[in-house]
Amino acid sequence: MRALRWHGAYRVAIDDDVPAPRVEQPRDAVVRVVRSAICGTDLHPYRGEMDTFTPGTVTGHEFTGVVEAVGPEAHGLRPGDRVVASDVIACGRCRACGLGHHYQCPQVALFGYDTVVGDHAVPGGHAEYVRVPFADTVLHPIPDDVGDERALLIGDVLATGYACAVGAGVRPGDTVAVVGCGPVGLMALEAAWILGAGRVLAVDPLERRRKIAAGRGADTFAPGDDLRGMIADLTEGQGPDAVLEAVGTDTALLTALDLVRPRGTVCAVGAHASDAMPLPTRTAFAKELTLRFAVGDPIAERDTLMRLIRGGRLDPTFVISHRLSLAEAPRGFRLFDSGEADKVVLIP
Repeated sequence: MRALRWHGAYRVAIDDDVPAPRVEQPRDAVVRVVRSAICGTDLHPYRGEMDTFTPGTVTGHEFTGVVEAVGPEAHGLRPGDRVVASDVIACGRCRACGLGHHYQCPQVALFGYDTVVGDHAVPGGHAEYVRVPFADTVLHPIPDDVGDERALLIGDVLATGYACAVGAGVRPGDTVAVVGCGPVGLMALEAAWILGAGRVLAVDPLERRRKIAAGRGADTFAPGDDLRGMIADLTEGQGPDAVLEAVGTDTALLTALDLVRPRGTVCAVGAHASDAMPLPTRTAFAKELTLRFAVGDPIAERDTLMRLIRGGRLDPTFVISHRLSLAEAPRGFRLFDSGEADKVVLIP
């Protein structure tokens, strides 16, 4: 089959000789991919930021498709079912999964991400077909009245943005700031409105992203200048009640901690990897801040998100800027990496 493989920093290519997946375990399913997407998380190996990433890895962890084959214990699934996959692979039966903490499952993995998450690699969704472990937990049916693209982003960025707003405890009437208006940040912005935010402030260095955020009802700001002062002027000198950090850098997190009001909450869903974060504990203590980290959990949130989509309260497709064939995936990575694309969807 055809699939996109990572061959090194800035080197991804479509290969035509990738072995087609098959059912290997009783709870497996094989899915024919209908739509997949390039995520900001995919850019870390693309840029060569992960020294141990294995050449030849089939990338991609956001995808929808049609079930082609199922194992004998993949209950509730049949060939022909339209499904969306969770990017997080979890068994669904352990204590952590029972608590709804799927990312903490002892058998956790992430499609197309080698062994960065978990200790076993699972080829990803930038391909014609995917083997899905624990398919009865990882896959979710797509109703007939929901198109593949509207369902697609439930599998990662929509669930992650929603988790950020929920983790920050956004309440009706709150002023909420979003730091970083990539796809996850824009989904967090939408989630803040859904949870009842009275005002949303959006911070991003790219004018194009700020325009998208403004189009979704946010007041927008560029980093630098007198960001803290401008936002303080809009919040009676206090700062926002909650800050949603969707970048994953020390600078972005420091910005969030600086902006939030006393006794406010910062929730970070950017993929942080720093071992030397200069946490300003003096400020955090004096302001009595709450700082939370969250990982999106599509398995836990997909019922809620699907209801919102079906009810017309949420349409995440506004973040999609490019629709390309699978063969054009290398170009899609270049566009996304350079900031020329907001969200790239691939069509096999």
